[in-house]
Amino acid sequence: MKRIVILGAGTAGTIMANHLNHEIDKESWEIDVIDHRQEHYYQPGYLFLPFDIYEPEDIVKHIKDFIPKGVNLINDKAEKILAGEKKVLMQNGDLIHYDILIIATGCNIAPEEVEGMNGKEWRNSVFDFYTFEGSLALRDKLRKWEGGKLVVHITEMPIKCPVAPLEFSFLADSYFKNKKMRDKVDITYVTPLSGAFTKPKATETLSHLLVEKNINQVNDFGIKKVDNENKKIIDYEGREVSFDLLVTVPTNKGDALIERSGLGDDLNFVPTNKATLQSLEHPDIFVLGDATNIPASKAGSVTHFEAEILTENILRYVKGEPLKEEFDGHANCFLETGNGKALLIDFNYTHEPVEGTFPFPGIGPLRLLKESRMNHMGKLAFRWIYWHMLLKGTHIPFVSTTMQMEGKHF
Repeated sequence: MKRIVILGAGTAGTIMANHLNHEIDKESWEIDVIDHRQEHYYQPGYLFLPFDIYEPEDIVKHIKDFIPKGVNLINDKAEKILAGEKKVLMQNGDLIHYDILIIATGCNIAPEEVEGMNGKEWRNSVFDFYTFEGSLALRDKLRKWEGGKLVVHITEMPIKCPVAPLEFSFLADSYFKNKKMRDKVDITYVTPLSGAFTKPKATETLSHLLVEKNINQVNDFGIKKVDNENKKIIDYEGREVSFDLLVTVPTNKGDALIERSGLGDDLNFVPTNKATLQSLEHPDIFVLGDATNIPASKAGSVTHFEAEILTENILRYVKGEPLKEEFDGHANCFLETGNGKALLIDFNYTHEPVEGTFPFPGIGPLRLLKESRMNHMGKLAFRWIYWHMLLKGTHIPFVSTTMQMEGKHF
């Protein structure tokens, strides 16, 4: 019996387990999923938790509830990937052999990468919202915060969901307006980028929204340290931004397992063929989700599209057939803009977000790069889709794996 081992039971690993369970020849292959955690988190919910839009129980469920029957869930910690031996060394000393390895270990925040970031003000006046614990602590802080200088900050790229810090800024504007205290809060958005986003057309639209909502913007800010005593962030050029409440997105790094295994780059992301999702160094290893170094967004929609293409490529690999070079970096996501509205963006490696209609050309009903109530409802509806369709590997109707050009105004 041959074995496919999936490292990680987050979004990427769970989707792949379900896809392959439907497709693989079970008389010849078995599937193991390795993850030491007990709980599965709906990570897009971290954005909403600080603003009391979601409750903790809305975004946390048991991992085992989403692993299909016939797939073996190993609830233990992997210590090292022995790629040359085609084995995974477990923390308890066990060795698990694989014929195909799928790395879906995601990425994590690393506040220790910036001097002072996880110092004495960490989770006091300096918060993240990219972890469940950080998001929950920030919710408790915002409930009693009386106002001052709120700084929303990105340390460096790449990060999970590149638009989330912008969404946080827009939702903060809406949140404090609803609390009748917006005049007591000065919001500043600080980014290492030269604009609000990585793509010109979207940057223009999003920068306009920042101005419209009276949110200050500081660009090209390469943070050097967090000054906990004086409550300032300082960049390498000596520029300073003062805060009373700092909401930061720390450096994002791949899992430490990748570093221990010698399989990653400087940030522990695995070098991966951006079209086939096969490891550049080991043909029997495939990578998807936040664990890869491909130049696509680290987001749930991207993982969903990757999984559909990777499933076919693994079946081709099993048969000794050439892999399809089909993943085009497709990403689409709803971007909350506050006050019950959202934008929808759709893009890939070569085409930036533009205006148009989605998913049906000329019909919609969703409008791209335009604020609307319907887009906001789509964002909220995605949580149901995530739990009941996406994780289970169910194809989402009318949403193409590769980006469609029809209906877009290039």
